[in-house]
Amino acid sequence: MKSVSVFLFFICACTLAGAQGELVIAEKGQSPYQVTFYAEPAREVALELQRCLRQATGADFPLAQAEPGGAEPFIHLRAAGPHAAARGPLSPGWIRLQAQGQSLLIEGSDAEHLWYAAYEFLEHFAGCRWLDPETDFVPRLERLAVPEDLDYWFQPDIATRTVHSRLFYDNPEFARKHRVTAEAFPYYTPGARVHTFHRFLPEASFYEVHPEYYALRDGRRLPTQLCLSHPEVLRLVIDSVRAHFERHPEAEAISVSQDDNTQYCTCPDCSRADAEEGSPAGTLLRFVNKVAEQFPGKTVSTLAYQYTRSPGKTRPAANVLITLCSIECDRSGPIAEKCTAFADDLAAWRDMGARLRIWDYTTQFTNFLAPFPNLHTLQPNVQLFRNSGARWVFEQHSHHPSELFELRSYLTAKLLWNPELEVDSLIRDFCTHYYGPAAPFMLDYIYSVHAELAKQPAFFLFLYGDPSQAFDSFLSAGLLEQYRQAMDGAEASVAGDARLLERVHRARLGVDFAVLEACRRNLSPSLSLKQPWVPVQLERFARFCRDADISLMNEMGYTVEEYAQAYQATLERAALPNLAAGRPVTLHTKPKKYAGENPQALTDSAFGGASFYANWLGFEGNDLIAEVDLGEIVEVRATGMAFLQVVNHIVFFPEEVQYFYAGENRQFRPLGKLSNPRPLQRNSKVNDQFFFGLEFEPVKARYLKVQAKSLQKAPWWHHGAGLPCWVFADEWLVW
Repeated sequence: MKSVSVFLFFICACTLAGAQGELVIAEKGQSPYQVTFYAEPAREVALELQRCLRQATGADFPLAQAEPGGAEPFIHLRAAGPHAAARGPLSPGWIRLQAQGQSLLIEGSDAEHLWYAAYEFLEHFAGCRWLDPETDFVPRLERLAVPEDLDYWFQPDIATRTVHSRLFYDNPEFARKHRVTAEAFPYYTPGARVHTFHRFLPEASFYEVHPEYYALRDGRRLPTQLCLSHPEVLRLVIDSVRAHFERHPEAEAISVSQDDNTQYCTCPDCSRADAEEGSPAGTLLRFVNKVAEQFPGKTVSTLAYQYTRSPGKTRPAANVLITLCSIECDRSGPIAEKCTAFADDLAAWRDMGARLRIWDYTTQFTNFLAPFPNLHTLQPNVQLFRNSGARWVFEQHSHHPSELFELRSYLTAKLLWNPELEVDSLIRDFCTHYYGPAAPFMLDYIYSVHAELAKQPAFFLFLYGDPSQAFDSFLSAGLLEQYRQAMDGAEASVAGDARLLERVHRARLGVDFAVLEACRRNLSPSLSLKQPWVPVQLERFARFCRDADISLMNEMGYTVEEYAQAYQATLERAALPNLAAGRPVTLHTKPKKYAGENPQALTDSAFGGASFYANWLGFEGNDLIAEVDLGEIVEVRATGMAFLQVVNHIVFFPEEVQYFYAGENRQFRPLGKLSNPRPLQRNSKVNDQFFFGLEFEPVKARYLKVQAKSLQKAPWWHHGAGLPCWVFADEWLVW
């Protein structure tokens, strides 16, 4: 039976109160039913079922540990397999709800699926909802009945379902209610779950003595990846994998996978293999298959990620699991429409007969709290994965709270369990129960922001994007005001309910963050750093985050506290009487890609945020050399420019920044030189900003010049070793 028809059948069954052919489980606070179970592991399920049914109906449901039988009607709980049957990660279990005469059987293929069966019954027939770890909705029912011919059997197509959300990881019972895993990597050895090359051959242990074990790049061995053609590397990895399994014999899987960079080996042997395979993925699989051969009873997973996403000619061994990653995809629409290259790779792996695990992404990792209107893509993407034969799906939510965190976690979990559920009904149902009277306002925002994105078919909704990219589309000044009004309405509607008001405060953080960033950009006269309400908005944003235990702004460890401090510093700089504001800038080195490569980005009164998309002018592999024309001779006593650091994206502070001045004759003289007070190190702060400000004795000047010296290339120990690094600069201040 197809899951969609079963779901619709359930809905119909729940609404046919008073129809003929029903088993009346409870009515007017009374019930003739007892809950029975035979095997001891079912006792906890029985207690939970009893608790929820009593709360919903007001009736008593006595428990009995016994085989079903006798004249008294019963609700019997049974795990069909062994009491604690262990399933493989790709072997789906099943659930059954079946009327048997006047009694009801709730059955699971194993102990875990018995829990799932019980929650399925409570959701669809008793109307229970599990909204967040502290919020169960159990309606009070005058009557609870099921069809007398009920025979529902369901086997989820996706066997292992993970939503990367702390709501589930920190609350295993909540994860169970939503039929998702309570950990990110079930079945895996603890120390080797993803990006494991550096774990098997640590640079500190091998690189100095055996550089030949590592990737050859531009004539130099670098510890970015392993040399997969070196026989000793294979032997050492096999030894390390064996040691991991010996320490954790209960583990079923281990990852033998590239580190998180694209600096793979280009030595003659590896390059020859890549050419023969037509993809570095084939070279990787040659290696991984040899490792897997040594562990026939275990699963060895590897990554189809970035440079290994497209398959080569080598087929994965029977016990190799391919983890295919969709990190590059545009999230403004379904993958099948907006990311056809990934869809083609998925089909190629499927046709090769690969066992597939999907690593998908559902939020913006550079700005967790930014509006990210992709809810409409979750269902078609999950359906694509299922239809392509993936039996294990990992949805990389933000783990830490992101925009509409509770709704995203809830919706994603529901669709992993049953990809045919009706999304609009799920969203409306959640909002109605979670936000109460504020639900219409929340729904207005959700549907509006998605509808506005749909009007921009060319917009690329990127995992590593920024709100500033959408200020001329779904986050325009007018729309931001509309969203603010919706959130203000939501607050007003629940002003007398502290619990609901707190939920609305969490939900509006995305809009409030976008408004703050629009003000940083000076998007319009009403959205400007000059507005007196901006400091109040900043304080309120930080307070709402604290109240909701939200500490991180992005995956790089940039905290809410750091964001607020940096924003406050921006407000202070914006208040300075900037003589360079709006003045023409001439560049003597070429920028690339960001801020439209427009030199006027340095004097447009738009200040840079935490992301390199947010109003920064970027220079790749070269220095920043620029001059500004102040229009006339003026007295100058200070100047400065802020720079961005995003270490994992090869964006570093300049080594030094030097300022010069000149009169009408354009003969530049030095004002001073500033060395980077935070030189790049392995433990440098990943996401950071620094204002290179210089004060000096007043001078008369018309022109100022700045030279920011780039590191040029990433150091040998960085994962981007040898690649050109970036310098990003924002507003040039002169006062």
